[in-house]
Amino acid sequence: MALQAVTEAGSMWVHIAPLSSEDLEYLRRHFRFHPLDLEDLTSKTEHPKLDIYDDYFFAVMHFPVYNTTHRFSAPCELHCFVGANYVVTVHDGRLKPVDDLFAECQRNPVLRQDVLGKGAGRLFYVILDRLVDYIFPMLGRVGGEISGIEEELFSADMGELITRIAYLRRDIITLRSILQPQKMVISHLEAERFPFLPAEMKAYFGDILDGFTRALDLVQNYHEVIQSLSDTSMALTSYRINEVMRILTIISVILLPLSLISGIYGMNIALPLADSPWAFLVILGWMALVAGIMLAFFRRRGWL
Repeated sequence: MALQAVTEAGSMWVHIAPLSSEDLEYLRRHFRFHPLDLEDLTSKTEHPKLDIYDDYFFAVMHFPVYNTTHRFSAPCELHCFVGANYVVTVHDGRLKPVDDLFAECQRNPVLRQDVLGKGAGRLFYVILDRLVDYIFPMLGRVGGEISGIEEELFSADMGELITRIAYLRRDIITLRSILQPQKMVISHLEAERFPFLPAEMKAYFGDILDGFTRALDLVQNYHEVIQSLSDTSMALTSYRINEVMRILTIISVILLPLSLISGIYGMNIALPLADSPWAFLVILGWMALVAGIMLAFFRRRGWL
């Protein structure tokens, strides 16, 4: 059983990571949670939501966790039951800020008094605040990668650069899809009046909402920048392809009359200079003259 608990001044924090069948049975026996809420704990595709009851509320939220192997941020669910004197948190073990905060509360009595001693609402706020703060280093990493791409855009290997842009663009889109619904949940928390929580929690939930708003503004800005970088990289790639095609076309056009001359003198019929010992050199001269005239013409027109 992964369930752990810490108490202080009449408030209790029950932390479960990850959830087992024994943990689920413990919650069913010791708390009067709605059966549908307990069923949601086992769901792997639960959408962010807020269910409010007379003596507690149940919140399901998603927070990004960066996957270094696949190079993008994946959503991790956090389930929270918040009552008058308790908070129950459940996740799959990937939300390091929540685990670290719980461990600190176990070890540090001063922090435990500060976090739990002011009630369940204060504890819930601190948990969310830690998770919001955890988002900004990930956004800083995204910003750093964008800066690196901007610096290398005109000098790096374009194939590798386009791959980096594609990975980063996918990460930004995923971050936006994760964070946007959480803002609606926090807005609901801020607007609601909970009889089992102090009225001052409205201001604390507003602070969390401000954090999500700042994060979403950054993500939206990054999305616009990476879209511009993607367009620029595609334009540069197209330009380089056109340059290659231009050179190949010029070469083909120059070779066309030379191929015609060589084809004519390759026919098994009587031709001018056919019996001359200088025929080969004269024909080479004609071919060189034609090629020179065409090159001069292309250069004069600015095609070379």
